[in-house]
Amino acid sequence: MWSVPAREAAVIAHGGDLGGLRKTFPDAPEPWLDLSTGINPIPYPVPPIEASAWTRLPEAAELQALRAAAASAYGAPDAAHVVPAPGTQILIETLPRLLAPTRVAVVGPTYAEHAAAWARAGHAVAEVSGLDTLGDARVAVIVDPNNPDGRTVPLAERCALAESLGARGGLLVADEAFADLEPVESLCPHVGPGLVVLRSFGKTYGLAGLRLGFAVAEPGIALRIAEALGPWAASGPALAIGTAALSDADWRAEAARARAADAARLDRMIVRGSGRVVGGTCLFRTADFSDGPGLYRRLAAAGIAVRRFAERPERLRFGLPPDKTGWCRLSQVLK
Repeated sequence: MWSVPAREAAVIAHGGDLGGLRKTFPDAPEPWLDLSTGINPIPYPVPPIEASAWTRLPEAAELQALRAAAASAYGAPDAAHVVPAPGTQILIETLPRLLAPTRVAVVGPTYAEHAAAWARAGHAVAEVSGLDTLGDARVAVIVDPNNPDGRTVPLAERCALAESLGARGGLLVADEAFADLEPVESLCPHVGPGLVVLRSFGKTYGLAGLRLGFAVAEPGIALRIAEALGPWAASGPALAIGTAALSDADWRAEAARARAADAARLDRMIVRGSGRVVGGTCLFRTADFSDGPGLYRRLAAAGIAVRRFAERPERLRFGLPPDKTGWCRLSQVLK
């Protein structure tokens, strides 16, 4: 049971590989419409940044301002519970190296980098189907809402698991990368000795290239994570933009409303295209098709990138088009 899942042994495929698609489909029209990632297609309007942010090292006061803004946005007790990082992926890689090798249960299927990172750090990893099948794992990893099916677990169950693991020196890693715009209850207000919550900035605010993410944990654990990342983990521009965006509650509320409407529109389009929606979030929808591989090829030939899954060839994941032109291009292929 405790091993690296077979699909983790190979190179993990991710969305956003337009260079590879251009080689495979050289006759596809440009520009490509990239729907292969779950990133908000309507980015936060980047505020003016002082020129010095590019030419000097970030200052402690700027870091503290970002931590405070993140704590408020995510519902963490205070800034001492927040660790900024250059994206959540580096946190996924860092956490396994802070613990001695142990048994790790990843609730899946889910984002494959979690199991891979724990395995690379020497841990025994098992993919399990739910919280009731964790066995004797000392560390559990749950993505909530889950990628790619949007599955969620009631807050009470997640809190109980964190408390149970913490009581025996274990840890729950809760990846809430897609929680910002969803009507789900976060674990951030409940952080304690057995819990680390991961939050993504780039997905919600459509600024993935900025590379900014956060770990939320009790202050002792937060300090260990920050020390592992080292000084100046977040760039000066990231501190400035992140602080402004996380402080803008009105923008996030409107983004949640607008993206939920977009997701409902995408569901209708998928159903009209003979697909069966199996889940997702308001930033992506996942559906099964009778000829998934064929539809993937037709979309790619039309210059539209979506996410496919080697273990589920009938399944495709669609991000949201950014504009009327993108919606029309997708509709024409799905019809």
